Amino acid sequence: MAAVVAFGELLIDFVPTITGQDMGNAEAFKKAAGGAPANVAAGLARLGVSSAFMGMVGDDGFGHFLADTLRSAGVDVSPLRFTRQAHTALAFVSLRADGEREFLFYRSPSADMLMMPEDVDEEAIRNARAFHFGSISLIAEPARASTLHAVDLAHRHGKIVTYDPNLRLALWPDADAARDGMQLGLKEAQIVKVCEEELVFLTGNRDPIAAARSLWSPRLQLMAITRGSAGSYWLTSETQGKVSGFHIDAVDTTGAGDAFMAGLIAGLLAEPEIPKDPKRLDAIFRFANAAGALTAMGRGAIPSLPSRDAVDAFLRSQQ
Repeated sequence: MAAVVAFGELLIDFVPTITGQDMGNAEAFKKAAGGAPANVAAGLARLGVSSAFMGMVGDDGFGHFLADTLRSAGVDVSPLRFTRQAHTALAFVSLRADGEREFLFYRSPSADMLMMPEDVDEEAIRNARAFHFGSISLIAEPARASTLHAVDLAHRHGKIVTYDPNLRLALWPDADAARDGMQLGLKEAQIVKVCEEELVFLTGNRDPIAAARSLWSPRLQLMAITRGSAGSYWLTSETQGKVSGFHIDAVDTTGAGDAFMAGLIAGLLAEPEIPKDPKRLDAIFRFANAAGALTAMGRGAIPSLPSRDAVDAFLRSQQ
């Protein structure tokens, strides 16, 4: 069985074939698998950590393409469910010249929003070491209830729970609903990854360390703050550290944060318990930074996710 179960949305990303054009001017798009938790599952598999994906897609050509893509990436898709009640979600992703993105979503509703608590595969969670989820599945019912049910099962079975409060404001009813929903997930996890933009959104504080501390919850043991090419911060309940990033030519940042998350989880699972030693955390975060950087150097999320050998080789080249 898989060491990590990732739960949430799985969708089609349509990415422009030419970087630097806005949505209206892009003439051609390339189909790719998307969805942050799915990217994390694929990233873990590429790094040699067995993973499974739990969620729902449409019983349509896109849904089966996504299942095949994850399966080809080494992800166990037995917890994935199919429905004929809605189509697979679509997202058009416009890439600026610097590789950053804007999104246009088609979900009204989409299949991932219809997952019911009874669709959750408890056996997969019971047999895993860690359970990962994001905030998108917390937006609306019944997916929200299904997410919280899966998280509760993970806690009951003593699993490490990891969380990414991925901000996609256009999908929420309003900003207040987004803050409430994202913070709901923060209270459930031992490991959290958040970017600087999300911290400002959640707290209004532009000091990332102070903002992160204000969000600390009793369950939380480690928080990662991603800073793009500047690297990342790590925080425990008692201390914090900063790990530099890498100067690269970014092509497409889609999935870079998910690759970081996969690298972080892989590093933590190699330890007997969540480490507090600063040197060990620095090494884990440097590896995660490298995984994110390598992903940003390619086009599309899953096709650009690096292997462990690729990350190790990249790190040696940076010494």
